[in-house]
Parts: sequence; structure tokens; C-alpha cells
Amino acid sequence: MSEPFEESRRLTGCNVYFAGTGAALETAAGLSFDEATLERWQANVRAAREVLGWPNGEIVVRVHRSGASLAFAAPMDRLYTAAEVNEWAWYDALGLRAPADADLDDDGEPSRPHVATFVRDEALAKLRELAAAEENPALLALQRAADAQGVPLLADDDVVSIGAGAHGREWPVASLPSPGEVAWDGLHAIPTALVTGSNGKTTTVRLLSAMCRAHGWPAAHSCTDGVYFDGQALESGDFSGPQGARTALRQPRAEAAILETARGGMLRRGLALCRANAAIVTNISVDHFGEYGIHGLEDLALVKLTVARAVAHGGLLVLNADDALLRDLSVRFAGQRLGWFSLDDAHPLLVAHRGEGGVTCGVRDGRLFLHVEGASHDLGTIADMPLALGGRAAYNVANLAGAALVATGLGIPAPVIAGVLRSFGAARDDNPGRLQRWQLDGIDIVIDYAHNPDGLRGLLEAVGAGRRSGRLAIVVGHAGNREEADLRAVAATAAAFAPELVVLKSAEGYLRGRTSDEVPAIMRDELLRLGMDASRAVIEHDEVEAARRALAWARPGDLLVLPTFDRDKRERIEAMLATMASGGWRAGKALPLLPPTDPDEAVTP
Repeated sequence: MSEPFEESRRLTGCNVYFAGTGAALETAAGLSFDEATLERWQANVRAAREVLGWPNGEIVVRVHRSGASLAFAAPMDRLYTAAEVNEWAWYDALGLRAPADADLDDDGEPSRPHVATFVRDEALAKLRELAAAEENPALLALQRAADAQGVPLLADDDVVSIGAGAHGREWPVASLPSPGEVAWDGLHAIPTALVTGSNGKTTTVRLLSAMCRAHGWPAAHSCTDGVYFDGQALESGDFSGPQGARTALRQPRAEAAILETARGGMLRRGLALCRANAAIVTNISVDHFGEYGIHGLEDLALVKLTVARAVAHGGLLVLNADDALLRDLSVRFAGQRLGWFSLDDAHPLLVAHRGEGGVTCGVRDGRLFLHVEGASHDLGTIADMPLALGGRAAYNVANLAGAALVATGLGIPAPVIAGVLRSFGAARDDNPGRLQRWQLDGIDIVIDYAHNPDGLRGLLEAVGAGRRSGRLAIVVGHAGNREEADLRAVAATAAAFAPELVVLKSAEGYLRGRTSDEVPAIMRDELLRLGMDASRAVIEHDEVEAARRALAWARPGDLLVLPTFDRDKRERIEAMLATMASGGWRAGKALPLLPPTDPDEAVTP
């Protein structure tokens, strides 16, 4: 039979289950089990801990629609063993044994059999051998010493670092010093913020990074586009998980760090850093359902609120008062320092929070006001803030307010915050891939990252798609790791604006288990079900080709909205638009050739 679990993983930091390291697995979809099975799994975990000499810790069972999430705390230096403990405990609880056929390792040699292939006593003995081979007492000693010093320690398979940025130092895992050999006086944390939510994360990260630089702090940040230092790219790709955070925190000249903290990374590995000065949850909306037992908005919100663990010791947790779910769940964090933001400075929650001495940020009479330590700071007119599009981009106004609160939590003064809000977004390089606007021969073109119903709706409203005079074309796609209902919801959002053309893409690199045809086919089916003529809903799998299809169709007066997920594809589209602008391109003319991304690829007009 196939394995009785979908995925087994190591939890390398504070996570949705508990504040520490450990292991977790997701039971296989459709697998039948009862409460007694879950109790046997827990008993097996306890038995393994006793044999291995591990301390008692939290054991978490979360039953959900597609099965159960099973997690337990384990020592940070034996997480590979912990994952195998978890798998063995689940196999044994079900009365099963792992297949005896050995896989091949990287050298083509038979790998060792899984411990779950053995009978119970032998399996426990094998686990003891694995734990002994993996243990690293020097790492545990450093972790205890770092905790006592109040200094962050970051560990991965190859490197351990203590402190952060300009106040940190690294050692190879294989040659760690003793605590007495570490010059602790020179090792410190740096001002750090975690940014999560359904929409607006990368924009908020970039805003905060700009505020840090304006305050005189060379800042590192990580996000879905890569890792950056002082505004310059160090790594490209999606670095919104723990790896990106560690890379940013280890930049040797950084005096501050802003870390995008996505749902996937928190579920797969946990947080890279368990202490931060501030954290924000921008909003919660329908997205990412179906993975790791996340089937509803509250499930998703609780995952994103994992960041609250990192600011539980006096840091600032910033929440969106206009999000009803975040308001409801905030009672769980009543003992923490909270900051609330809203599009309405007179929101009852903000008024009450200020009355209790809390920090808030909101809009009043077209201006943004920050309230902190009993003082009110006028941050300026919304219409003068480039990101706000004259106030039409309500979601970016929320991002501005949230970022202002987080910056306060980092210790950045109000005048510096106000200065950045007045300037950020005026240049395309400030916020690449988010609300980028072009005009060619009377055709308005917008590039953005909008990828879920709320994000797409907010974008289309901000750029005037509902009050246009010309035609509308929208490029629509989604990642493959979404439930069918999520894909249909994005298509329905596009259909609500009555576009004359929808180009459906599959977004190579984001297929995540689906074929390239599945996502566009599902979304096109929804468009046709809602009454769109088949000739107006076309499929172009590649993101660049999808944009070219819309451009070739356009005529003066049209609006083209081109959500683009992949950074490399986006940069190719933007390079094409720049070429068209410099060459005086006119509607109906051939589009310029694009340089191939590899020798075998050619993009034709």
C-alpha cells in the first residue's frame, strides 16, 4: 500500500502547533482511522521519547476535514530522527509496516530501510541509533546559552549563527564553539519585523524596508521576489519562508530586517526567528485552502497568527481592524501589546484601543493619523501618497497604515514614516510587480501580483475597471495547489467586471501537482458557466504569451490588467513594454521579439 501520510516534515522553529522545534505529518487523504488510532499514535510518541531520553513536550492532534495533523515537540538537534519517529508512530498506530523495498540513495546504492519496516522493539532500537548519530550536544549548549543571553540563534543543516546582521557571527555546524568560547558582548539582535497576511505582504515589506533605510538603518528583507540588502537583490525567487529569513538575518552589514512570512513556510518549517520587535497580519481572505488541513478562513487565520508567538514578549502585534475575523480572534492575544489599523480612524475598536493607551493608525478627513504613546501624528494627505492612487487603491491605503504601525514598533519616528509615505511608489523600482502602470498608444496597462479573489477585486476597482470607457482585458491564473472552488472564485471575480477578453494562463512554476491544462480549463469552464462567450475566454499557458495575447488584441482606450506571478516573466514583460514605449509602438503593429530565456526557446510576434 502507499504511505499512510501525505507529508512528513521537520519543524525547525516556533510553529502553528507549539513554540519550539519538532515534527509533524499530515495523514493520507481518505485514510480511515478512529480516536483509538490517534491515542495509539500519541502513546507511541511517548514511548519513543522515553527510549530516546527526550524531554516530555507538547503533542498535538488536529483533526480536520481531510484527515489529521499530528505534531510533537522534539530536540532541535534531532529533527530528522523526530520525523522518522512520527512516521513510525503513525504506521504502528494503524497496525501497518512500511514497505520493505529499499529506495536508492543519491549514489544509486540501496538506502537503509525505514524504521517502520521493523517490529516494534527493533524499530525503537533503530530510532535510538539514528538519534545518537544525529545528536549535536554543542548545538544544544549554544542554544541554551543564547537564550540566557537573549540573543537569537539560527540553525540549518550547514550553518549556525548567533546574533543577527551586523551584530551576528556564523559557524559551520560541524565545528561549533563551546559557549565559553563565544564573544557574547558583540552579538545582538537587530530590529526585526515579520509580515504575513493574504494580500499586501510584499508591498508592506518593501515599505518597511524603505522606512528603515530612511531612518539610517541598512536593511535586509526577504519576500516572494527574493532576498535584498539595502534595496539590492541578493537572491531571486520566492524567499518568503525560513530560508529567506535566515539569509536576510545573516547579512553582515544589516542593522534591521523585514521578513515576509508566508503560510507555507510556517506550516512546513515554522518561523525562522521566535523573537521579533513587531509582526503584522495584513488581512485574511480566501486562499490556499486544501493543504495541511486548512479548509476555512479561521484555519488560515490561525496559521498566519503564528507570528504572534514571536512578539509574545513585549513586541507589537499589528492587526487589521477592518477584518472581522482578526477582530474576533484577537481575544486570544489580549495579554499582548496590540496595534490596530483601519481605513476609518473613528472605527470603534481604534477609539477604544486608544482610550486604553494602545497604538492605532487610521484615515480621517483624507489624512492618515498615527496615534502612539498618547500623541497623535498627522502622516499626511492620502492623495499625496503615490501608493494610494489618490485614495482609489484602498488596499494600499491599508498597507500604508499597517506599515506605519509596524515601523513604530521598530522604533522609527513619525516624521521618517511620513516622509516615506509621501514618496514611496512614485518610482517603478520602489514596488516592482505591484500596481505598475504603463500607457502605450492610449492603452492603459497594469501589471500586478493579484492572485486571489480579494486581491484581484481590489486591483480592478483601484484601476477603474468598473467605470472604464473602453474595453477591458484581464489575464487570469492561479497556483495549482488551490481547491477547485478557489480557482472558480478568481474566475468569477474577473467575470464580475464584464471583460471583453480574459486570457487564462497556467503559470509554469506554480503548477504544484496539477497539469498545465487543469487550472486554465477549470477557470475557463467557470467563465463559460457564468455566460461569457467562448471566443472571449482564451488560454495561453505561458505568462509572457498571455500578456502578448492581450497586447495584440488591444486598441486605444482599452485597459489591460496583467497579474503576473513569476518574477522573471514579469521582468520580460516589462522589458517588452519599455521597448514598445521607446520605439513608438502603435496598436495593431507587431509586438517586438523577446530574447529567449534559453537557446531552444524563441518568442515570435
